[in-house]
Amino acid sequence: MASNDRSKGIERQHEKGKLTAQERIDLFVDTGSFVETERHVVGRTHDFGLADKIEPGDGVITGSALVDGRQVWLAVQDFTVMGGSLGEMHAQRIANAERMAIRTRTPFIQINDSGGARIQEGVLSLHGYGAIFRENTNASGVIPQISVILGPCAGGAVYSPAITDFVLMVDRISNMYITGPDVIRQVTGEEISHEDLGGASAHCAKSGVAHARFDSEQACFAWVKRLLDILPSHAGGTAPLHDGADDADRETPEIDSIVPVAEQAGYDVRKVVASVCDAGSFLEIHAEYAKNIVVGFARLAGRSVGIMANQPSFLAGALDINASDKAARFVRFCDAFGIPVISFADVPGFLPGVGQEHGGIIRHGAKMLYAIAEATVPKLAIILRKAYGGAFISMASKALGYDRVLALPRAQIAVMGAEGAAAIVYRREITGADDPDGERARRIAEFKERVMDPGVAAGFGYVDEIIEAHRMRPEVIRSLEILASKRESREPRKHGNVPL
Repeated sequence: MASNDRSKGIERQHEKGKLTAQERIDLFVDTGSFVETERHVVGRTHDFGLADKIEPGDGVITGSALVDGRQVWLAVQDFTVMGGSLGEMHAQRIANAERMAIRTRTPFIQINDSGGARIQEGVLSLHGYGAIFRENTNASGVIPQISVILGPCAGGAVYSPAITDFVLMVDRISNMYITGPDVIRQVTGEEISHEDLGGASAHCAKSGVAHARFDSEQACFAWVKRLLDILPSHAGGTAPLHDGADDADRETPEIDSIVPVAEQAGYDVRKVVASVCDAGSFLEIHAEYAKNIVVGFARLAGRSVGIMANQPSFLAGALDINASDKAARFVRFCDAFGIPVISFADVPGFLPGVGQEHGGIIRHGAKMLYAIAEATVPKLAIILRKAYGGAFISMASKALGYDRVLALPRAQIAVMGAEGAAAIVYRREITGADDPDGERARRIAEFKERVMDPGVAAGFGYVDEIIEAHRMRPEVIRSLEILASKRESREPRKHGNVPL
């Protein structure tokens, strides 16, 4: 490619508010640490009438570098070379880089900015995508895989990020879709813009394909560094340990005022999480999607943990199809990389409704149950207020595999809420009473005391400790210390059959 053509490509990239591939590498990695691999590779463009576009590297930069002192492998598509289109050698470089990441047990980060498959190379491009997908799959659960979408990502190209662990996007410059607006218009007659169809907001809030979005590339890369800092480099590895500036015995009296006494009152459970975890350490994942459950990473006494919490301020914290999928995938990631899971339970049950039933809530809810039962990492649950029905099993049941369960004194555990339960269990007594309303109130209070009180569950060994809110952080840290050496073996098998 002529140098003036390359210069024009760089200029156009900047006009779109985008950095070049090399600028992205320089922004992200430690200065002077990047070592490129296969940089002299040349695609067989002369075989397809593209001889004038031949350039070493074939439109992608691959190699290894340090990020805050830790090794990673990178594959960064270069949109200034044939629109970052993926041909045979382009794909081979990406697949080889990921293969080296697996061999060296280091995280793999791919930065996608491509017009898609190189049409002129036909089946060679398609074969290349297949090779990348296979390496993504081989790496799954072995090393963390992070996809940063910083331009177009269309057609078959979207499936590589979708297989990886985390997909990140930047507002106004990132797009992902199987078929673009023009094709959709021709096939279905629907009119939609690139941004509304496959932009960062659409995939973070609606589809759930992306895990976080940012205002700029700089903010995105800063977030990736935070994520890497809390994850181990590989399965069986150890996440970075931070010397705790936050006192492990710090009390949390504010939780009493955060969690309302009223069973149906909403509140932001993230305030509880922030109170319990090391100050400023919580990194939320999928924040805009399935807001009825909160997931993310944090530290406790400097150690990495995974957080899963019902969110009473959205859909009362009930579990639905999307929340089940979100939680299941997060738990499976934590389990793959040895990160303990902490569950904050305040849940009225699975969300009722025809749409949920016909949408497969049974199948999707089963994914969550399966993920938690399958996980062998330390699993700790704290019941904040209520935990009803099958949702209690998902969030806090020792029968499902939670190793230790704590509960606040006002927690309630039951098949359903007291009002509904009393109406069924004591129907005859209530309807036959001289004062039905008074009898109903008395029976509700009786049911709460006899069935729902956490002391009842503790009496059966299903709750290990009833704790005061101000002691939550020290008790959680102590519980994790108890479970730190946990080892659990399973029946030998090729793999289970998760209800996808």
